[in-house]
Formats: sequence, C-alpha cells, structure tokens
Amino acid sequence: MQNPTTAERRTSADEVFDFLYSQISALKLMPGTRISEVEIAKRFDMSRQPVREAFIRLANQNLIQIRPQKATIVRGFSYEAIQRSRFIRLAVECEIIRRACADADDADLKRLHRSLEQQADAVARNDIERFHALDYEFHKMLCAAARCTFAFKTITENKSMVDRLCLLSLTQATEMDKLLADHREIIDHLEARDEDGAVTSIRMHLSRLDDVITSIRKSHAAYFED
Repeated sequence: MQNPTTAERRTSADEVFDFLYSQISALKLMPGTRISEVEIAKRFDMSRQPVREAFIRLANQNLIQIRPQKATIVRGFSYEAIQRSRFIRLAVECEIIRRACADADDADLKRLHRSLEQQADAVARNDIERFHALDYEFHKMLCAAARCTFAFKTITENKSMVDRLCLLSLTQATEMDKLLADHREIIDHLEARDEDGAVTSIRMHLSRLDDVITSIRKSHAAYFED
C-alpha cells in the first residue's frame, strides 16, 4: 500500500525535475536547447538550490548536460546508451510478464482492459501525447499485476533514454495502432495464463523501436551524439 504521506514529501526539486522531465520527454525542449537555473528558479519562484538539485538528477539520466561556465543544454540521443538501457528494460519486463501471468487477478485485468479502452480512444483521436502517457501507465500496471511495483523504477530509469524517440515514433502513421494491438495481445496471453506467449509478445512489442531508432538516426542525425 502506498504511504499516504508520499505526496507530502515531494520537494521543490521534485517539482522542477518533473516539469523539466515532462518537457524534455514531450520534445517541448529539443536537443541542444539551453536551460538556465536562474530562469527556472524565477519561473517557480524559488531559490536556485532545488533547481540545481533537479538539474543534477536530469544529468544523471543523461537528459541534460551541465557545462561549467557554459549554458546547460538538453542532451541529444546516445545510440550506445539507448541500446544499453533497452537491454536492461527487456530483461526486467520479460520477468515482469512471467510473474504477471501467475499473479494477475481479476481486478488487475479489469484495470488493464480499461487502459486498452482509453488507448483506443487516444488512437481514434490521434492524440499522441495522451497515448504516450497511457502506454507509460500500462507498463506500470503490468508491474503492479506482477506484484513487483518496485521494478517500475528500473524501467522508468531506462525508459527515459528512449521516451523522446518513442514520441517521435508515434508521429508515424499506424504506429499507435501497432502498439495498441501489441497491448491487446499481451493481455490476451495474461488472461490465458500463457507465459511463453506473453514473453514472446512483450519481446516483439519492445523490439518495434529497433527500426524506428535506425530511421530516426538517419532522418534526425543532428539529434544524436554518436
């Protein structure tokens, strides 16, 4: 059960981190964009210390580059870091789906089906940002169904590497339809307690980004650092 005081423990640094993380992930701050501690502190009407803490956290996730005596900038994509993070995420999610096949109950499945309905609505409206957010929650629900909510922290840390690429990929026609179909297939396997089928589906689902990364690396070469 979530600690009821969790929300109360949020800090000013958390607020800044969440804001900048969402802006970077949603490509509202593109690679190379300069961001200033002073300007962010003024925006949130706070001292520079929590802003500096948020910057350090973002830098640790390779989302920004803090350059002494120079402007802090939004980092570009690192192909090597993306491959490393995706390897870790695949390993974790394969284990998550195995456990979910054994432990998911009717309430879990009901929540997942509700998510599918919301995702279908986002696809129908061509609402990319909404679908991206629902995709994030869907994978969080899988961790809950596996009784491994702690694992979502690892998934999130590694997912941050590719969130922006995911958003770029969703601008391609039919991409949301493919991901929604994958999600439905995963749930079908969960309901059937088909562990091998579910693992195969999650592998295929996560591998869809391979071709997208290759394509975006060619079409947006300036966004990549390597």
